[in-house]
Amino acid sequence: MSGHGKKMIAPILVTVLVTAYYILFFTLVIRLLSGAVRILLGVLPAVLAAVMIGVCIQRIKEIRSGEEDDLGKY
Repeated sequence: MSGHGKKMIAPILVTVLVTAYYILFFTLVIRLLSGAVRILLGVLPAVLAAVMIGVCIQRIKEIRSGEEDDLGKY
């Protein structure tokens, strides 16, 4: 595995685990609650999962372009 590949393992792993947690939480909320509470508590994990995936994609692009350390710019 290349140097970039090893650096991408952690962000991908964290994204998969957190997204799986959000999906599990979303499933439990949908099954256990009803009404407006279901919508409010069900939509939030879905939005957070989408944001998490977007951030992971952005981080992978940074790693591939060579920007491994964002603080190095400052």
